Amino acid sequence: MATKTNFTPEEWKKLLEAPLLAGFAISAADPGGFFSVMQEGLASAKALAQAKMDKTADELIKAVTEDLLTPEGRSSAREGVRAVATKGDFAGIKDRALAELKQAASIVDAKAPGDATAFKGWLAHTAQLVAEAGKEGGFLGFGGVAVSDKEKATLAEIHKVLGV
Repeated sequence: MATKTNFTPEEWKKLLEAPLLAGFAISAADPGGFFSVMQEGLASAKALAQAKMDKTADELIKAVTEDLLTPEGRSSAREGVRAVATKGDFAGIKDRALAELKQAASIVDAKAPGDATAFKGWLAHTAQLVAEAGKEGGFLGFGGVAVSDKEKATLAEIHKVLGV
């Protein structure tokens, strides 16, 4: 089972960014209102908390989660997300996030093939939780749909880049 020591610092940073970018890609695909964004952010945090509490979670997932819950890990991951958000135009955020997820998947496939399926499945699950968190197309949280067509399409893209 892989841990932080199996990766270069740059590779590890990509793995730390990946769960945040999985949710970020969903939010960028169909940005809802304030309440939707808040709910989606909380869903991403919930996925991290679930992984930390899951006694049967893969060791790599546990290592990434534990590091993300440190100030240094959180700061490192946020820097990567900020770079995706601020580099280029707003319309390209989702595509840049997907490209970063693809890199993370490639790193795990190459360096930790025994953990790759679980790790990539966890990223896809995180994206699903975020997609289901906030209703899209409603008003002040009322009405709308749980997962919009744009979010469904982005979930399919996430599955494709992760190879799950």
